Amino acid sequence: MRGDEIYESQVRQQVEEDNHGKIVAIDIETGAFEVADTPIMATDRLYERYPEAQPWVIRIGHRGSTDLVPGA
Repeated sequence: MRGDEIYESQVRQQVEEDNHGKIVAIDIETGAFEVADTPIMATDRLYERYPEAQPWVIRIGHRGSTDLVPGA
C-alpha cells in the first residue's frame, strides 16, 4: 500500500518519537502530512493545506492503517 511506503520511508522518523498514539494523516499524492489527536482533526488540517488531498491515516506507533469510515 502506498500509504505504508510513504509512512515508513518519509514520515515515521519525523513523527514517531514525540507523538506515540496520535494520528498522522498523509496525502498519498504529495507526501504531505499532519499530526493530531483524532483522524478527523488530522485530515481536516491536511485538507486545509491540500484541498485535493488523498488521505491515508495511521495511529503513530501502531501497525496498520485506520479507515476513515464514519462510525468505524
